[in-house]
Amino acid sequence: MSSTAATSSSRSTTTPTPATPPATHTPPTSPAPPAAPRSAVDWRIRFAVLALIWGFSFLFIKVGTQGYAPLHVTLGRMIFGTAVLAAVLVAKRDRLPRTLRTWAHLAVAALLLNALPFSLFAYSELTIPSTLAGICNATSPLWGMALSVAALSEDRPTRRRVAGLGLGFLGVLTVLGAWQGFAGTDPLGTFMALGAALCYPIGWIYVRRTLAGSSNSSLSMSSAQLMLATLQLAVVTPFFTSLPTSFPVVPLLAIIALGALGTGFAFLLQYGLVAEVGPTTAQMVTYFIPVIATAAGVAVLDEHLSWNTPVGALIVLAGAALTQSRPRSTA
Repeated sequence: MSSTAATSSSRSTTTPTPATPPATHTPPTSPAPPAAPRSAVDWRIRFAVLALIWGFSFLFIKVGTQGYAPLHVTLGRMIFGTAVLAAVLVAKRDRLPRTLRTWAHLAVAALLLNALPFSLFAYSELTIPSTLAGICNATSPLWGMALSVAALSEDRPTRRRVAGLGLGFLGVLTVLGAWQGFAGTDPLGTFMALGAALCYPIGWIYVRRTLAGSSNSSLSMSSAQLMLATLQLAVVTPFFTSLPTSFPVVPLLAIIALGALGTGFAFLLQYGLVAEVGPTTAQMVTYFIPVIATAAGVAVLDEHLSWNTPVGALIVLAGAALTQSRPRSTA
């Protein structure tokens, strides 16, 4: 679940990308980063670490909500994530965007790609397992494809991608146990998690149409976006919940990990991966996240896993992969 990312999806790259969450998590187009010096740590190891961090993010949310209100979890996540990026921004002597227009568009991006989906996931995990939230997150490419079919994005739907869309939503119905009337699944929590996944492609489309051609670095744009999301949550949270009366240690540590690792450090990892191996390879991390989220929920939180959950998750991932695929060139 990402939380932040500096890549593009399988689309071409043309503009610096603000921060987005994990999950499918690859945002709209961003210029291929300049060739970065090769890291001392092999990219495959960093890829695996990124998948683990984003996969465990749903577990961190669940643990965080066991001690704090959902909005406190999200606000804490944003504070610690912003702190990481701000520290790197200062260390690299980069600067924040300077134009009011850029900040205004980033404010909308912050709402659609951070504040709103992160809050929805936190609220959803009050009533649904972290495993289900992780699987719902994997539907983001499907929502993106659905929006393109509805002519809300520039991507032209193809038969292959429409088939992937249908297959993916069949997987969602399988996960939810549609044949048994969704028994055992909280509808509101599930809809909130699916709504969070829908926020991402809407945000990506908005960013592509408003921030293309920005001269600011991806780090600068993402840092500003996280700052704005933190401010939005700081303003809204007091209206919906009171200050914590106690500070349980384990949930607090989960929130710190969710922010510093899942939102801040994960962005830096993915940005490095995009620079080294390209966005197409880097975005493959998306397909490992629900697997890790499911394994973590079952192993650590002892969440129940019926047969239809992993089967449906595999169908969702197959559909998502199909929507992102391209026919082989005959040339």
